[in-house]
Amino acid sequence: MKSWHYALLVFLGGCSFGILSTFVKLAYAAGFTMPQVSGSQVFFGTVIIWTIALFAKKIKITMLQAGKILGAGIPTGLTGVFYYQCLQTVNASLAIIFLFQFIWIGTLIEWIVYKRKPSKLKVISIIILLAGSLLAAGLISGNIQSISGEGAMWGLLSAVTFSLFIFLSGVVGKELPAIQKSALLATGSMITVFILFPPLFIFDPPVLFSLAPYGLLLGIFGVVLPPLLFSIGMPHVGPGLGTILTASELPVAVVLSAAVLSEHVGFLQWTGVLIILAGIMIGNKSSIQPKIIQPYELNSQG
Repeated sequence: MKSWHYALLVFLGGCSFGILSTFVKLAYAAGFTMPQVSGSQVFFGTVIIWTIALFAKKIKITMLQAGKILGAGIPTGLTGVFYYQCLQTVNASLAIIFLFQFIWIGTLIEWIVYKRKPSKLKVISIIILLAGSLLAAGLISGNIQSISGEGAMWGLLSAVTFSLFIFLSGVVGKELPAIQKSALLATGSMITVFILFPPLFIFDPPVLFSLAPYGLLLGIFGVVLPPLLFSIGMPHVGPGLGTILTASELPVAVVLSAAVLSEHVGFLQWTGVLIILAGIMIGNKSSIQPKIIQPYELNSQG
């Protein structure tokens, strides 16, 4: 597979996350709570990925290897909890800006762990992405009503845990088939969420069946696809470029909010979407350079 193919997979993984906020809003509008929404997402997503894994190639692993991958799933579960809590306390456009801070947090993690200073091209790309995010979220046009301190805390925590998830996707369990690794990541995520919020909805059939449409969609796009796509692509592009590619989630969120939720998206917001896409293209130029890819391919530690 060519390097740009791996970059495309990571890009699509980011797009999957961009779909979530729309369906979370619809679930909240239907009267479901954050614990129910988060719980149904990890429950249905984990069931789906393990069903697929039953028919996919698997290899034997030690308890230590399994434990590492389960642990790597913790940030995934926490990201959903933190972000969905943020969506309850601030408006959606501001919440996504807080989550969007993962694009520089991920590069910072790469710098600290690998001692690899970001290139000028990558720094320029991040600046462009941040500028575009301000426009795409409608903040320049005065879309900020009031900033909740609690909402800011949850949003920034979701950015940190999402960055950790992206980083760990590229360095943990690289020797495993992608489906098997994704299933273990999903299990770690589900265990985390269920510890925080016991899944009482599972034992209440009317609630479970009502939640199912939302849980299935959120599970597919929040639990199944991103870990699978990141497991394949992230080891080849690295967490620095990976965080830039996953910035695709914000344009997707904006487009869906207009198409599905009928939210008004003005000219400046569409301009921001185009700027973000341009920033992703600029950051992706480095993916064709072998010297960027080799360190991740040579590191075979699980």
